[in-house]
Amino acid sequence: MNSTIAFGRPFRCQRFSGDLSPKPILHEPAKFKLPPRSLQLSKRNCTGSLSSAGYFPVFGLRNGSSSDSGFVLPSRIGVSSNDAQFGSFAEDKDMESPSFFEFITSERVKVVAMLALALALCNADRVVMSVAIVPLSLSNGWSRSFAGIVQSSFLWGYFVSPIAGGALVDYYGGKMVMGWGVALWSLATFLTPWAAETSLWALLAMRALLGIAEGVALPCMNNMVARWFPPTERARAVGIAMAGFQLGSAIGLVLSPILMSQAGIFGPFVIFGLSGFLWVLVWLSAISSTPDRNLQISKYELEYVLSKRQQPSVVENVPKKTVIPPFKRLLSKMPTWSLIIANAMHSWGFFVILSWMPIYFNSVYHVDLRQAAWFSAVPWAVMALMGYVGGLWSDGLIKSGTSVTLTRKIMQSIGFIGPGIALIGLTSARSASLASAWLTLAVGLKSFSHSGFLVNLQEIAPQYSGVLHGMSNTAGTLAAIVGTVGVGFFVEIVGSFQGFLLLTSALYFTAAIFYIIFSTGKRVNFEETG
Repeated sequence: MNSTIAFGRPFRCQRFSGDLSPKPILHEPAKFKLPPRSLQLSKRNCTGSLSSAGYFPVFGLRNGSSSDSGFVLPSRIGVSSNDAQFGSFAEDKDMESPSFFEFITSERVKVVAMLALALALCNADRVVMSVAIVPLSLSNGWSRSFAGIVQSSFLWGYFVSPIAGGALVDYYGGKMVMGWGVALWSLATFLTPWAAETSLWALLAMRALLGIAEGVALPCMNNMVARWFPPTERARAVGIAMAGFQLGSAIGLVLSPILMSQAGIFGPFVIFGLSGFLWVLVWLSAISSTPDRNLQISKYELEYVLSKRQQPSVVENVPKKTVIPPFKRLLSKMPTWSLIIANAMHSWGFFVILSWMPIYFNSVYHVDLRQAAWFSAVPWAVMALMGYVGGLWSDGLIKSGTSVTLTRKIMQSIGFIGPGIALIGLTSARSASLASAWLTLAVGLKSFSHSGFLVNLQEIAPQYSGVLHGMSNTAGTLAAIVGTVGVGFFVEIVGSFQGFLLLTSALYFTAAIFYIIFSTGKRVNFEETG
């Protein structure tokens, strides 16, 4: 990213303790490069014009997003003329990678940790109904097929928002949209007890509102990762964020029965809803939309992130004139369809397992509700760990010279073919413990998809990653609705959960082949059709 100091007009500047002697090169615009990380700088700011009185201008860097353009770097990154080196961030390709300690204490890890917490709340809020549906069905006399309809009401709203939410994320940035999303879905969760006691329609509407709000979560995560992490760390970052997503499932499934026994059926809804409001307060006060805007980031980390990002900037250096994306051009390329098919299959398997496994263990292996939640929760905890392992392996393959395209195909193949085989094993399990082992293997291997299609969204078109995620998420939601509702009707008609698991396995294999054939890790030119 090139940065230019413009002279002859007012600017922000920084006082420092060194000498600033006039240099001939300052008579014309010059490019400026940050000094070595060991340089000690003053933090006192000022506003004025260039002189020899100990001031040096602080310049602005544009990242292409209409909401983040024209900002000024934190003033402590000013330097003296004795240490100034002329060049650009983009030219520093040999910058030393951060140590493990530097990585885990960095500002970008704080960002992804907050994203992980948000996704944990996202999934915990949605899976509470997977546990509550059992006592609700008994108290209201709901059939299994009607219980599936109630479960799917979340997906009605989730079907509506991803494309619009993705477009908003690309236009306004992930910080703002994520903040509003968490606030809205926490409100829907908090009000669910009131809705359930009011009427069935109110309950369905509140669950649909939850889905509308949660539809922006993953596009926001992708947007923030693309802004904060260089390509060689993105799979790892997505692994951390999605670990929160999977742990949210485990937390919701394990804590919900306990909270229900202490505070009634609706206790978990109130507690998780209030937790979301607390998260929003921390997010808005402690997190910035880009590293350039962060007031706590070190000079070294900022230089490292900017120098290692793809050129042009991951958010593109072209201001967006409209929030409406070019849908026709996006859908004209087969790599887009590889992402759509992958997300559809990923969501089909995810929601079928998430929504029906407590009932599956309860009806097939006759374990009580608390044990059913435990057997269903253990796989999600393993998935969180395996997702991070997959991210580390993926980043390591790319660093060692494996092409991005091949790396994504390897990860996605493991993420689909592995669960397909494991679900076949699940259908033959003779005990709850063995079934839980097969299920754990299925969702653990499924997490490798996060280093496949999920990271791939950022790579083929960074400027459209939000809307691409929204489009693929919409297809995934449609598949999830069909799968979630279909299980109930399938079991009533055929009388077997196992048959539906075998169908899901076959779909996994088919989706893996499609992704292997049509996906790519290279930037796709969406300015041309065909």
